[in-house]
Amino acid sequence: MILAVTGFKGGVGKTTTAVHLATFLGEGAPTLLVDGDPNRSATGWHARGGLPLRVVDERVAARYAREYTHVVIDTQARPSEGDLRALAEGVDLLVLPTTPDALALEALLATLEALRGSGAPYWVLLTMVPPYPSRDGEEARALLEAHGVPLFRGQVRRAAAFPKAALLGVPVYGVPDPRARLAWEDYRRVGQEVLEVVG
Repeated sequence: MILAVTGFKGGVGKTTTAVHLATFLGEGAPTLLVDGDPNRSATGWHARGGLPLRVVDERVAARYAREYTHVVIDTQARPSEGDLRALAEGVDLLVLPTTPDALALEALLATLEALRGSGAPYWVLLTMVPPYPSRDGEEARALLEAHGVPLFRGQVRRAAAFPKAALLGVPVYGVPDPRARLAWEDYRRVGQEVLEVVG
């Protein structure tokens, strides 16, 4: 399986999603995380601690990819429309993270417009969803469902454990915070859905 995590807006949890979906898939089969972001965010995350999987620069990915059952690509933020369509041709699934705010949803709809007619398989993931009593997550989900957008049932909560995990260089379950396990369970649920969708 080849997954790419992408979108037209930065700051929506793209690298966090790539790291955690790769970590989840790596529990069941050899998984490679490819860092295609010019900022090398996934590489830096790995270097600060050590993720439980191999992380490589996109420029050498072809050399290693055939050794792995799954490949997860952390792409650059704001790819061109041409880059997005080319990427879509080479993967089994595009995962499009978005936060449930107006600016992010607007950028997401622009991404979906760029993919229109491409036949690209994609699913949208709501990330950084604020806790109750906020209804932002519910409202964003209702809006996307009304537009017929393929949407993961699972969503990822806003949690202080994610930036801590990036700082420590570990998956979120490695953060010494009791709520970190809940954050990890969010990605486990989404990972199970990925296996259902692509499987």
